[in-house]
Amino acid sequence: MVEHCVLALISEGESYAFDIVRVLAARDFVTSEGTIYPLLSRLRNDGLVTTMWRESEAGPPRRYYRITEDGRRALDAFGSDWARFRDAVDGLLAGTVERRGA
Repeated sequence: MVEHCVLALISEGESYAFDIVRVLAARDFVTSEGTIYPLLSRLRNDGLVTTMWRESEAGPPRRYYRITEDGRRALDAFGSDWARFRDAVDGLLAGTVERRGA
Protein backbone atom coordinates (compact mmCIF):
# COMPACT_ATOMS: atom_id res chain seq x y z
CA MET A 1 0.00 0.00 0.00
CA VAL A 2 2.79 2.46 0.90
CA GLU A 3 4.37 1.86 -2.50
CA HIS A 4 1.24 3.12 -4.23
CA CYS A 5 0.89 6.05 -1.84
CA VAL A 6 4.43 7.05 -2.80
CA LEU A 7 3.57 6.70 -6.48
CA ALA A 8 0.52 8.91 -5.91
CA LEU A 9 2.70 11.60 -4.34
CA ILE A 10 5.25 11.41 -7.14
CA SER A 11 2.45 11.61 -9.71
CA GLU A 12 1.64 15.09 -8.35
CA GLY A 13 5.13 16.29 -9.27
CA GLU A 14 8.79 15.43 -9.01
CA SER A 15 9.87 14.71 -5.44
CA TYR A 16 12.93 13.67 -3.48
CA ALA A 17 12.97 11.08 -0.69
CA PHE A 18 13.04 13.41 2.32
CA ASP A 19 10.13 15.43 0.94
CA ILE A 20 8.13 12.21 0.42
CA VAL A 21 8.79 11.17 4.04
CA ARG A 22 7.73 14.62 5.26
CA VAL A 23 4.46 14.58 3.30
CA LEU A 24 3.62 11.04 4.41
CA ALA A 25 4.31 11.97 8.04
CA ALA A 26 2.05 15.02 7.71
CA ARG A 27 -0.71 12.66 6.57
CA ASP A 28 -0.22 10.36 9.58
CA PHE A 29 1.75 7.63 7.81
CA VAL A 30 4.46 6.22 10.03
CA THR A 31 7.51 5.79 7.83
CA SER A 32 11.14 6.81 7.64
CA GLU A 33 13.85 7.45 5.09
CA GLY A 34 15.08 3.93 5.86
CA THR A 35 11.78 2.61 4.52
CA ILE A 36 11.41 5.01 1.61
CA TYR A 37 14.86 4.66 0.02
CA PRO A 38 14.58 0.89 -0.63
CA LEU A 39 11.00 1.37 -1.82
CA LEU A 40 12.09 4.11 -4.26
CA SER A 41 14.93 1.92 -5.48
CA ARG A 42 12.47 -0.91 -6.14
CA LEU A 43 10.11 1.46 -7.99
CA ARG A 44 13.04 2.63 -10.12
CA ASN A 45 14.19 -0.95 -10.84
CA ASP A 46 10.62 -1.89 -11.81
CA GLY A 47 10.45 1.03 -14.26
CA LEU A 48 7.66 2.80 -12.37
CA VAL A 49 9.74 5.93 -11.71
CA THR A 50 12.75 7.59 -13.25
CA THR A 51 15.32 9.69 -11.43
CA MET A 52 17.46 12.73 -12.01
CA TRP A 53 20.00 14.55 -9.90
CA ARG A 54 19.54 18.24 -9.13
CA GLU A 55 21.73 20.67 -7.29
CA SER A 56 20.43 21.71 -3.90
CA GLU A 57 20.67 25.18 -2.40
CA ALA A 58 21.36 23.56 0.97
CA GLY A 59 23.80 20.68 0.76
CA PRO A 60 24.62 17.98 -1.77
CA PRO A 61 22.66 17.28 -4.95
CA ARG A 62 19.32 15.53 -4.52
CA ARG A 63 17.84 12.66 -6.47
CA TYR A 64 14.37 13.56 -7.72
CA TYR A 65 11.81 10.96 -8.73
CA ARG A 66 9.30 11.23 -11.57
CA ILE A 67 6.52 8.75 -12.35
CA THR A 68 6.67 6.90 -15.69
CA GLU A 69 3.77 5.82 -17.88
CA ASP A 70 4.12 2.30 -16.43
CA GLY A 71 3.95 3.88 -12.98
CA ARG A 72 0.75 5.74 -13.91
CA ARG A 73 -0.81 2.52 -15.20
CA ALA A 74 0.16 0.70 -11.99
CA LEU A 75 -1.28 3.53 -9.90
CA ASP A 76 -4.53 3.53 -11.90
CA ALA A 77 -4.89 -0.25 -11.50
CA PHE A 78 -4.25 0.04 -7.76
CA GLY A 79 -6.84 2.81 -7.52
CA SER A 80 -9.49 0.55 -9.02
CA ASP A 81 -8.54 -2.38 -6.80
CA TRP A 82 -8.42 -0.13 -3.73
CA ALA A 83 -11.89 1.28 -4.40
CA ARG A 84 -13.36 -2.24 -4.56
CA PHE A 85 -11.49 -3.28 -1.40
CA ARG A 86 -12.54 -0.11 0.46
CA ASP A 87 -16.17 -0.58 -0.55
CA ALA A 88 -16.12 -4.23 0.57
CA VAL A 89 -14.63 -3.31 3.97
CA ASP A 90 -17.04 -0.40 4.40
CA GLY A 91 -19.93 -2.76 3.68
CA LEU A 92 -18.72 -5.26 6.26
CA LEU A 93 -18.17 -2.58 8.87
CA ALA A 94 -21.57 -1.04 8.20
CA GLY A 95 -23.15 -4.45 8.70
CA THR A 96 -21.33 -4.82 12.01
CA VAL A 97 -22.58 -1.44 13.18
CA GLU A 98 -26.12 -2.27 12.11
CA ARG A 99 -26.04 -5.62 13.96
CA ARG A 100 -24.76 -3.93 17.11
CA GLY A 101 -27.54 -1.32 16.96
CA ALA A 102 -30.28 -3.91 16.44
